Order: sequence, then C-alpha cells, then structure tokens
Amino acid sequence: MKRAWIIAFLFILGSCRFDSPEQRSKPQIVVTTSILADGVQNIVGDLATVVPLMPAGVDPHLYKASVRDLDLLQNADLIIYHGLFLEGKMTEIFEKLATQKKIINASEGLDSKKLIRSGPEAHSVDPHIWFDVSLWSESMDYTAKELMLWRPDWTGELKKNSGAFQAELDLLNKEIIEKATLLRKTNQALITAHDAFGYFGEAYQLEVKGLQGLSTLSEPGLRDLTGLVSFIVERDIKAVFAEQTISPKAIEAVVAGCANQNHPIKLAGPLYTDSLDAVGTPAGTYIGMVRANINMIFNNLNS
Repeated sequence: MKRAWIIAFLFILGSCRFDSPEQRSKPQIVVTTSILADGVQNIVGDLATVVPLMPAGVDPHLYKASVRDLDLLQNADLIIYHGLFLEGKMTEIFEKLATQKKIINASEGLDSKKLIRSGPEAHSVDPHIWFDVSLWSESMDYTAKELMLWRPDWTGELKKNSGAFQAELDLLNKEIIEKATLLRKTNQALITAHDAFGYFGEAYQLEVKGLQGLSTLSEPGLRDLTGLVSFIVERDIKAVFAEQTISPKAIEAVVAGCANQNHPIKLAGPLYTDSLDAVGTPAGTYIGMVRANINMIFNNLNS
C-alpha cells in the first residue's frame, strides 16, 4: 500500500501542468517547514525565493501533502527538507524526486553520534535538532555548503550570509547557556505535552519530560499521566507548558491531576516546538522563536 501511494503521488506530480521555471527572475527553493525556511532564507538572502510547504503553526508530524504541494515540488529549482523522518511519509517522495532534481537533506551532514534515538529503527531518531542551537547551526552550515555545490557562482554571497547567520546563532546559544545555568540551581524540570525538547535538555543540561512521545501521533496513557503527576508533586515543579501546534487537552489533564494531589501548578506557554509563529511576530523567526521559548521557560520556572 505504501509503494502504491507513492507511485500515485508521483504520477499526479508528473501529470500536472506548471509554469516554466525559466520565466522566474530568481530560482525558487521549496522547503518543508517554517523553521527550515527561515534558516535557508538567511543563507540565500536575495539570491532566491524560499517557499515553505507547511505554513506557520502547522504540525509536521501530522502534515499531509496537498495538490498545492505537487505544484511547488515539481516546479521547484531546488528542494530542501529537514530529514530524520520529521516529514513522515513525504521522506520517500523526496528520495524519489532526487532522481529528477537537486534535493538537500538538511540533517544529512550531522554526526550520527549526536542524534538522540529511542530505538534501533531508522525512524526512531528524534528529529527536533533545532532545540540545540549548536546542532542547528551545524545543519545550516551543511546546507550552505550544499547550496554552494548547487550554485558555485553564489559562493561569495552564501559564505557572507552564512557567516553572519552563524554569528547570530552563536550569540543565541550563549544566551541560552546563561539562563540554563541559573535554572539548574532551582531543581526544576521542563514538562511539556510531547517529547520534543530532548536535544534542549542534553545541550543545556536540564531535565526534560514529555507526556507524549517524539511524534504527536502517539497518545499518552493513564500510566504516563499518573507517573508525570507524581514526578511533578515530588519535585515541587512550578509550571508545565502547553505547545503551539498541539491541543492543550493532555497537558491540562496533568494540571488537573496535580490539583487533585493538592499541588496547584501553572499552565504556561505556549512554547513553539515544530513551527515558527506567524511572519512578522516576535517568534516568527528561528532566533525569535528560540528566544521566546527560553524566556517563557526561565520566567515561569525561576519565579
């Protein structure tokens, strides 16, 4: 069934009518997520038009390709996707399309030893690498080098843009380290709806717990809920956090469970996990999103 679905998708892809890429004033780069679009836009600047498949606020774990996506993918001069199975079934589509055009897997250049795994299967890798700013910086550096291979004539501009972006990411990383150092002294932990902050916890040495698994497709059980409530009460955790792309229903059950244990806690957030906020808002860029998250976490756990 999976192979038939992919073949059908590609058949539709090939049968659509498109405008000629030669008619554009600059190349069009299609990327998957809003987070990735921000990084690529910082690197290419005015050299290309960057178009995300998934608008802000969309959960990539649940995303299904649309007719619009068929148009964008077929007509793109270059496709860049996140990888690590963040895009789910679309991963196989990108692998098929790689025989027709240049495609960059933004996470391909990362050292596999730095990745978090929940099992031996290929899809069991935690894809949320952007929560470790230094790891995201490596991914963007790899993407910049792949762009230089694709368009050698852009090398000078790409190096300049990439260097400036890397410098901003380095400053952001130092800012998070400073706040995380203070948070470690409070004996608090970061509690969220799904287990997206594993890289954040490892990079900045903070304990992190999620009610759901790596993917929002998973559903928490009663045992998960009971165990998390007990942990919060024992550690005297001050707040838990809702997430932007996920229904707060499950994490609200945690708050209610704590209240039943005579341990009222604050439901803070939302934290931005799998998507940026709308364009033009403070969290509408990667750097703005990460800064909004660390400030939200710090202000609610350090009060």
